[in-house]
Amino acid sequence: MAGHSKFKNIMHRKGAQDKKRSAMFSKLSREITVAAKMGTPDPDMNPRLRAAVIAAKAQSMPKDNIQRAIDKASGGDVENYEEIRYEGFGPGGVSLIVEALTDNRNRTATNVRTIFSKNGGNLGASGSVSHGFDRMGLIEYAAKAGDAEKVFEAALEAGAEDVQSDEDGHEVWTAQDTLHEVAKALEAVLGEPEGAKLAWRPQTMVSVAEGDAGSLLKLIDSLDDDDDVQTVSGNYEVSDEVMEKLG
Repeated sequence: MAGHSKFKNIMHRKGAQDKKRSAMFSKLSREITVAAKMGTPDPDMNPRLRAAVIAAKAQSMPKDNIQRAIDKASGGDVENYEEIRYEGFGPGGVSLIVEALTDNRNRTATNVRTIFSKNGGNLGASGSVSHGFDRMGLIEYAAKAGDAEKVFEAALEAGAEDVQSDEDGHEVWTAQDTLHEVAKALEAVLGEPEGAKLAWRPQTMVSVAEGDAGSLLKLIDSLDDDDDVQTVSGNYEVSDEVMEKLG
């Protein structure tokens, strides 16, 4: 497994599926509400909201839940969420970027710092690791969307910058400012993606040995379990052999 965590990857690694699913829906709802509040409540006219709705659909979030999250943005009782980015280092010298949506900056900072320190990591200053990543658009498709050649040709035609395909699916990388136009062009050919969002792409990867992998995955799981944390990105690679040994 590699670098930018997907909700489903975390879910597959841990038990208590119902609890994880509820927490995931809560985070997806928060992003939908924030996106709708920042722009128009129409996903077709609001790229960030459209990306949030696509992500929710990919996780089988009920339509009623999605609509409630959109409607909540127009209510007067909506919390004022702040977007915060934390940067730090995990076991094995891995760089991690944590993105959060919070209504209490102090609570979230304390929680994230504690999680890092308890799991063999160190929270760094702003900019301490992000210089080793590129901020890009990421469009994700399941393997059933087509074979590698079909997806590559569609991505090339749509104006994407890179494509990575394996047995788990396809990752189409774009420039930040072309994410949504590329996503629309691909949707016409490949159907709706599993995700279309801005993401952190590592410039170089760090191969994590078995001795550090368990601690690293525990750190990432613990961060993902925090209610305020939306995404965890990193430059780590854990081989299939190591993952099998870890169970």
